[in-house]
Amino acid sequence: MTARVRKAIGSVAILAFLLFYMGAMARLGDHVPKAWWCQLLFYLVAGTAWGLPIIPLITWMNRGK
Repeated sequence: MTARVRKAIGSVAILAFLLFYMGAMARLGDHVPKAWWCQLLFYLVAGTAWGLPIIPLITWMNRGK
């Protein structure tokens, strides 16, 4: 598989994952207590946690032949 194809597949996969993730976090965010510090903590974690599952995909996309 060429690097160009890997990057195209990876880009579509990242966009699909992010759409799913944003929807899931928005729904979960509705169940977080309304205290400002609870919401701050939730959205800080949710706003950075999306990167962890993406790292292996980016590594695969940039892997040389």
